[in-house]
Amino acid sequence: MKAFLDAVAWLGAAVLGLVEYLGELGIFAVSGVLAIFRPPYYPRQIGRAFMEIGYFSLPVVALTALFTGMVLALQSYTGFSRFGAEGAIASVVVLSVARELGPVLAGLMVSGRAGAAMAAELGTMRVTDQIDALSTLSTDPMKYLVAPRLLAATIALPLLVVLADILGVMGGYLVATQKLGFSSGGYLTSTFTNLETQDVISGLIKAAVFGFIIALMGCFNGYRSRGGAQGVGSATTSAVVSASILILALDYVLTQVLFVK
Repeated sequence: MKAFLDAVAWLGAAVLGLVEYLGELGIFAVSGVLAIFRPPYYPRQIGRAFMEIGYFSLPVVALTALFTGMVLALQSYTGFSRFGAEGAIASVVVLSVARELGPVLAGLMVSGRAGAAMAAELGTMRVTDQIDALSTLSTDPMKYLVAPRLLAATIALPLLVVLADILGVMGGYLVATQKLGFSSGGYLTSTFTNLETQDVISGLIKAAVFGFIIALMGCFNGYRSRGGAQGVGSATTSAVVSASILILALDYVLTQVLFVK
């Protein structure tokens, strides 16, 4: 009987802890979004966050997209050649990259690079009392630290995904024309024939949501960091893991909403 009661108590504590965490996250997200639209504004902080999240993530996103497109073309050819459907490779590459792989892979890469950096920076500021110092100086930490990152990430990630889409398709094009024997004109014609505006727009919508999630989890975990250097490390890990899981989960939800009628 005691073991049963202990299990019930553990389960209840876990549920209460989850509800408390989700409540804190929801309040933090709403406060951050409202802070974006309330003055005063800090354009220099927004520009700095945009550079950190967008510009400095260009190399890793570009290389990831390029090689993903190349591998996708090779794997598609390996599978489709068994059924004589090699002509569908161009459409598979462009649709896969534009709808799914571009936003998801860019989101995961930016989460690992910029999301971790945001959590570490805010976590260090928290454990060294710099955030409390901002409040003492009558500066709202949500407006000065969180809102610029949320706005910058929401704008920067769709721009990165545009680049990822272009390079992913280019990677598939290079492999198809240089290694698999496809004609350049035929491959490009098939690519543009099968690509629709909705495919690109849906990928950019996903990218904006993923960018917001990356910044939200990075700022939230860093902002509530406790316990010195060890707490900062835990916050950084939690930011990357939680953002990555949410990206994959929301990718399914958004795909269901955008494509399944």
